[in-house]
Amino acid sequence: MMNNRNWAGNYTYSASNYHVPLNVEEIQELVARSNQIKVLGTRHSFNGIADSTESLISLQNLNRVIALDRTHNKVTVEAGIHYGELGQFLHANGYALHNLASLPHITVAGACATATHGSGDRNGNLATAVHAMEVVKADGSIAVFSRDHQDGLLAGAAVGLGGLGVVTTITLDIVPSFQMNQYVYDNLSLKELEAQFDDIFSSGYSVSLFTNWQEAMFNQVWVKRRVEESASVIEQVESVFFGAKLADMPRHPVPGHTAENCSEQMGIPGPWHERMPHFRMDFTPSAGEELQSEYYVPRQHAYEALCALDRIKEHISPLLYVSEVRTIDEDDLWMSPCYRQASVAFHFTWKPNWEAVRRVLPMIEQLLEPFEARPHWAKLFTMPPARVQSLYAKLPEFQQLLLQCDPQGKFHNDYLRTYIMGDQR
Repeated sequence: MMNNRNWAGNYTYSASNYHVPLNVEEIQELVARSNQIKVLGTRHSFNGIADSTESLISLQNLNRVIALDRTHNKVTVEAGIHYGELGQFLHANGYALHNLASLPHITVAGACATATHGSGDRNGNLATAVHAMEVVKADGSIAVFSRDHQDGLLAGAAVGLGGLGVVTTITLDIVPSFQMNQYVYDNLSLKELEAQFDDIFSSGYSVSLFTNWQEAMFNQVWVKRRVEESASVIEQVESVFFGAKLADMPRHPVPGHTAENCSEQMGIPGPWHERMPHFRMDFTPSAGEELQSEYYVPRQHAYEALCALDRIKEHISPLLYVSEVRTIDEDDLWMSPCYRQASVAFHFTWKPNWEAVRRVLPMIEQLLEPFEARPHWAKLFTMPPARVQSLYAKLPEFQQLLLQCDPQGKFHNDYLRTYIMGDQR
């Protein structure tokens, strides 16, 4: 029996059929005979991007590592594998991914399809590691997209928003495994970012700023750094970070929560896959029942945009668990919010009060509109469809790619028709 709600409990899926195929052949048969069908991953989307009026497919049985290519530094996996499981396999074999999201619990296919990201000045979102992928199209046949192909369509398919078909396998670029540590600092003034933005965000492999927007202040700064493989002791680290003070004990990003479900802090070295996420694989992620929104702005406008948000903090703060600010490198993926622009993401983890959140989101979006802010595809936003569409230069090419793979709109839903397809069908 299917649980018909998403992880946060704020969205109820409308599909009447739920399938858990054992292999690709079953997926092909299901797709070929269905009128409307979508893939549902770990349900960490907060809107209807993964919904279907007829059938949903789970890839929970397609969760294996298929091949490790040590010659070309690539790994091929089934699309339903979770990052936590893949990270353990890669580290055991001497490899790593370039980046991970805050949660290790999400699937590779779902994260890539929505341009989910981690943090880092030189780190692109998770889909930038995609080298190739196989997709079951609407007629049940399999399409292969690859950076080795001259057509350049992998750049369109990697962030596919679930619209091309059922992704069954993904080949990712990998790097040699490495060790990391992380330190947390308390109370960084927003004003510090005016002159020190680049220095702050380049101070680690991955840097996150957390605020509850009660003041013009970041309550916590999480700095994750690479360390030498041989490092086995805690290094000496600065006690003051741009005015913020080194935390004296582990922290949870959400004030008032204990840090037991968070990744190891206090500078204790550990493997990359246990430090890059904010939360441990074997614990409940984040705050639990919550809502999420996120907006990306070009890096050069980040401080000005943060100051704009500070002007309405009295509207934001009462509804908020925590807000996170991260940098993401630019990429060439058509539907990525970081397409050809280095970006800074403003993430909001809201208390589960949608009526109130729905009133404050337009205020945020209006303030961020001059900075060409783009919303996270899988999170909550209220921007008009025409505005969203205007932010993506490659949208016409992406629309055509969707129609090539799915001429009748078998994988379309209200979300895709609203924000992507427009009058294309």
